[in-house]
Amino acid sequence: MMIPLAPATIAAPFARYSHGVEVPAGWRLAVCSGQLGMASDGTVPESPREQADCCFANIAAILAEAQMTLTDIVRINAYVTDRAHMQGYMDSRDAHVGTPPPASTLMIVSGFTRPEFKVEIEVIAAAP
Repeated sequence: MMIPLAPATIAAPFARYSHGVEVPAGWRLAVCSGQLGMASDGTVPESPREQADCCFANIAAILAEAQMTLTDIVRINAYVTDRAHMQGYMDSRDAHVGTPPPASTLMIVSGFTRPEFKVEIEVIAAAP
């Protein structure tokens, strides 16, 4: 299991994420490219939460190829196109990641390849 790193000398995280995580020696890593909020049939849901759920579904499928699950995620980089989309993304993240939560960064960006995309998520996962 990954080991959360939480130094007492810095402020606690703003949300449900770890400041850092340690991956035990000898574990395998899987690195996922950024996944956009698009379903397997090519549709793009309207809400940021539904888009984030699609991102995590795509990530789950990629990790399954490496015999891993969403609970093996140790690092998330997430991008949203507006502050108003942050809560939908965070609700999805909190519903999909394990405990302890992974290290995580959330950035607000000006846009993606198509204007209907509001969320993109990339991850690193680790497992024995």
